[in-house]
Amino acid sequence: MKRAAAFARAGSCPLAGIRVLVGRAKHQAGALSQQLRSLGATVIEIPFIEIRRPRSFEPLDSALRNISNYDWLILTSVNGVEAMGERMRKLKIGNANLEHLRIAAIGPATKKAIEQRGIEVAVVPKEYVAESVVRSLKKRVKGKRVLLVRAKVARDVIPQELRRAGAKVDVVEAYETVVPESSRRRLRAALRNPRRRPDVVTFTSSSTVRNFSTLLGSRKSGSILDGTKMASIGPVTSSTLRELGFPVDIAAKEFTIPGLVEAIRCAVESKR
Repeated sequence: MKRAAAFARAGSCPLAGIRVLVGRAKHQAGALSQQLRSLGATVIEIPFIEIRRPRSFEPLDSALRNISNYDWLILTSVNGVEAMGERMRKLKIGNANLEHLRIAAIGPATKKAIEQRGIEVAVVPKEYVAESVVRSLKKRVKGKRVLLVRAKVARDVIPQELRRAGAKVDVVEAYETVVPESSRRRLRAALRNPRRRPDVVTFTSSSTVRNFSTLLGSRKSGSILDGTKMASIGPVTSSTLRELGFPVDIAAKEFTIPGLVEAIRCAVESKR
C-alpha cells in the first residue's frame, strides 16, 4: 500500500484515503461497497461480471416440476436462489412442494436468501466452498437423489464427489455469467490514471477474476497494476488469481463479504 499521507488522515476511519475497486455484478455491489464506505474507503464500482438468464429455463423448470423426486437440493449462490424463486413463481410451485427436501446452502448469504423465501436450510458447511459442501454431505447422500442449482459454468467438485459417494446428482443451469463489455474502457481508464487508480481490487469469485483478466487483455502485466493490491474472498478465488498470473495480496480468513472487508482493513492498518 502506498499513500502514507492518506493513511495518516484515516483517524477513526481505517480505510480513509484508500480507493477500493468493487467488481461485483451491478445489482450485487451494494453490500460490499456500503461496508467499505462505512470504514472511510473511496469505492469505485466497475462490474467484472454480468448475470444473465440462461438460454433456456427448461432444465430448471423440468426439475422443479419433478421436485418430489429429489431428496436434497443444493444452492451455491444468491443468484441461483433468486432464479429458482422466479421460476417457482412462474410455474406456480409453492414452498410446500419443497417441504420434503433437505436443503444445503454454500454460505450465509445463500442461506439468508433461501430463508427470506420462507424455506428452511438444513446444512451450511463450515467453510463456504464446494469442497466443504462435499464434506458436509457425502455421508448423507448415498442412494439419494440430489438437485444442484448453479451457474452455467461452474466447478464440478460437488456433482463429481457426491456421485462417488453414491448419490444420483442432477445439475441444472439457473443463470450464466458474462463479461460486461461496457466495463472494459472504464476499467482501463481507472487503472491508467494515477489519481484514480485503486489501491485495492476486490474479487468475490473465480468468475470475477477471469473476467477482470479478460477486460484487461494484454494490459494485465506491467505498470498498469503498480501499487494495486488484489484482495480475494476465499481459497478458490485465490487459486484462480494465481493461475492467471495475479498475486494474492489480501485473503479473507472468513469467506464472506464481511470477512473480505475485515481482511482489507487489517492489511491497510498493518502498513501504517
